[in-house]
Amino acid sequence: MSAEKKQLIINAFAMQSPSHLNPGLFRHPGDQGADYKSIKHWIQLAKRLEKAKFHAIFFADVLGGYDVYKGPSNLGPTIPAGAQFPINDPLYSIPAMAAATESISFGVTASTTYDAPYALARRFSTVDHLSNGRIGWNIVTSYLDSAARNFGLDTQVEHDERYRIADEYLDVTYKLWEASWRDDAVTWKQGTQSKTQGYADPRAVREINHKGKYFQVPGPHLCEPSPQRTPFILQAGTSTAGKAFAAKHAEAVFLHAQKPELVRPSVDSIRQQAADLGRNPRDIKVIAGALVIVAETDEAAQAKFEELKSYGDREGALALFGGWTGYDLSTYSDDQDFRFVGQPAVRSMVNHWASTVPGTDGQKWDKKTIADYLVIGGNGVKIIGSVQTVADELERWVTVGDVDGFNFSYASLPDTFEDVINLLLPELQRRGLFWEDYAVKGGTFRENMYGKKGQNRLPDAHPGAKYFWKAGEEVPAYSLEESH
Repeated sequence: MSAEKKQLIINAFAMQSPSHLNPGLFRHPGDQGADYKSIKHWIQLAKRLEKAKFHAIFFADVLGGYDVYKGPSNLGPTIPAGAQFPINDPLYSIPAMAAATESISFGVTASTTYDAPYALARRFSTVDHLSNGRIGWNIVTSYLDSAARNFGLDTQVEHDERYRIADEYLDVTYKLWEASWRDDAVTWKQGTQSKTQGYADPRAVREINHKGKYFQVPGPHLCEPSPQRTPFILQAGTSTAGKAFAAKHAEAVFLHAQKPELVRPSVDSIRQQAADLGRNPRDIKVIAGALVIVAETDEAAQAKFEELKSYGDREGALALFGGWTGYDLSTYSDDQDFRFVGQPAVRSMVNHWASTVPGTDGQKWDKKTIADYLVIGGNGVKIIGSVQTVADELERWVTVGDVDGFNFSYASLPDTFEDVINLLLPELQRRGLFWEDYAVKGGTFRENMYGKKGQNRLPDAHPGAKYFWKAGEEVPAYSLEESH
């Protein structure tokens, strides 16, 4: 590490469901997963994480059930495990959590495939207002066939086509957020005594008149400019199309890998593509997903992990695998070693785990092994050990993987986060890797992610910045360029 250490971004990775990446763990005596329906539960968690100075709570979401395993269209293994089903829309809880806190931010997953950009832009502007600028949008294109069917399609839109749709979707939302209301459009000031003063200048509110291949949106945007206008943009996806999309649009990228050496090529690719587009590659914050089980000693941490795993639902874990991959492992025999199965995609994935997951050298990877591996923490890295062991490994991810921080998932909620707060964060602070307080107390998501007071808007080199309608301009500059 250089003398100037990178300050880590630390987020909590959560889902408003009984189980997120921990099917069945709601049965653990200390787990509060079944309280996902309670706004008091989420408020309490937000307040606790803010006290510990977490940057954000990152809410995952899905729009369908995991119904591939023992399918087709079978939720039988999913429902008893509470495996991301049932699940509530996370956006609606954010204003309540924001009202009870001051500085922690909230990343919310929303799809570009099944929702109109005009409607989504309004919802995110509303919550950006109500949270005083602490909302981020985790952009996904969705991956479950069950979601596609429930939105009127026979099957999913083809993968790369979803990203082409998403690219135009972003253009629409940028125009609504940045180019529909001029910076000085709102003229009313609270306390003004004039009986004739209007609320906003009608000449400074315009239709965007977007006419594209996928969307026709006249506008104008229904909401006046919120503190960030465009919410902080997060994205997860490591396909070729996903990395290209991230390089163009994302301000933070969420990546999964077993080792930092394996994540580094994706990090380098995204940063290089961003630079080629004229962006500052360091404006893209790379966040790695990780499950951390920490205790006073390595042995105590491993024992804690094994005890937690004993509550896991293996059928639910295989249901998650089916949804993530589209492959139904129930069609194979119980003793099938998936390192040698005929299906190339499954074989490749399992061989990757076999070569990277600690303690599995020479182990047979049958259904039981896969379920046991996925039952806590999903297919992300699991860092288990003493405070020293875990901190050393996180530091290695920073130096080797060039990551900027971590989304910490949980085995048991809130116990896993409590261990991180009480044991790990003080050590990271001692090493100079984690802040003592928010960079901008009471600041926006963007200010605290970039560590810069006043950085509420998209960075100037971001492609969305070209849509800014600045004070005094008759129309946004981009519209003049398009007219020529």
